[in-house]
Amino acid sequence: MSRFFASRIGIIVSGAIIGALAALLVLWGNPPNMGICVACFTRDTAGALGLHRAATVQYIRPELIGFILGALLGALLFKEFKPRSGSAPLIRFVLGFFAIIGALVFLGCPWRAYLRLAGGDLNALLGIAGFIVGVAIGVFFLKRGYSLGRSRPVGTAVGLVMPVFALILLLLLLFRVSFGENAPIFFSKSGPGSLHAPILISLAVGIVAGFLAQRTRFCTMGAIRDVIIMRDFHLLSGVLAFIVAAFLVNLAIGKFHPGFAAQPIAHSNHLWNFLGMVLAGMSFALAGGCPGRQFFMAGEGDGDAAIFIFGMLVGAAFAHNFNLAGVPDKIVDGKLVVGGPSLWGQIAVIVGLIIVAAIGWTMREK
Repeated sequence: MSRFFASRIGIIVSGAIIGALAALLVLWGNPPNMGICVACFTRDTAGALGLHRAATVQYIRPELIGFILGALLGALLFKEFKPRSGSAPLIRFVLGFFAIIGALVFLGCPWRAYLRLAGGDLNALLGIAGFIVGVAIGVFFLKRGYSLGRSRPVGTAVGLVMPVFALILLLLLLFRVSFGENAPIFFSKSGPGSLHAPILISLAVGIVAGFLAQRTRFCTMGAIRDVIIMRDFHLLSGVLAFIVAAFLVNLAIGKFHPGFAAQPIAHSNHLWNFLGMVLAGMSFALAGGCPGRQFFMAGEGDGDAAIFIFGMLVGAAFAHNFNLAGVPDKIVDGKLVVGGPSLWGQIAVIVGLIIVAAIGWTMREK
């Protein structure tokens, strides 16, 4: 079984399963072209916890809970649950913060960029191009000695922090806990946060994806990094299978609608689609994994990945509290009004690019 998951066919089959399930989640109730978006779902969860008050994006997403629990299951079954931490935690928090700022300016993480493309949203091409450039810049720093140092083994309790946190979130969701009037937990009544598949289906998909990704090391960032550094196409074959499977499912269920204008929960401001994902790609490369991979590593006991995830939660809160996130295109009186980030969102991306580049340059081993 381990040999299968480590093989080329293993990563292709796993990528195809995850991609097909992600596309089906839209049919089952998730927002259009957002069967799985780790950044968007982190933002929704932050809103449900009251970290921001954007009423249309507040919902505890079971898929993320499933990511952690599925990865934990895989790690326990194959004796890979290895609690570890201590590798520049503050830097990882900052990288998580700016990664989600860039992703929310684009309106999607690399997972959603590929799913948007599979659904016909051609704006995703600009985001994917920016993501590749961002990862390439990260590789530039890696080749020049960038390192956050080694993590070290820690107690079991550290490795269980994120699985326990995931279970607490699941209980809050299942019982729709309220801590008082106008207090969390919040649930959107309109907008993307109100659109979701049934809880058990979302949780099951997340667990399957978490298990398969933990076993195969599926990573949207690692796929590009490995091609650039080693000309290794192993992980990329899984990502391509993910895209193809999602595309075929979208065709079958009538969810493929090609074009640029007025795509669902997307904008056609090409410059900021590109630059937002440059920032995200750099951050993920310097942190050692895409947003999904961070959740999978947290499930298998990586405390550093957990710090990155909390950085994303705080970054998502800032993105909406300070009006940094992108705004979708809309049709007004029959005319297209192009969305995109506010001036403050644009400034946040530029500042983020400078800070993340500074981290890449100064965190070189000498």
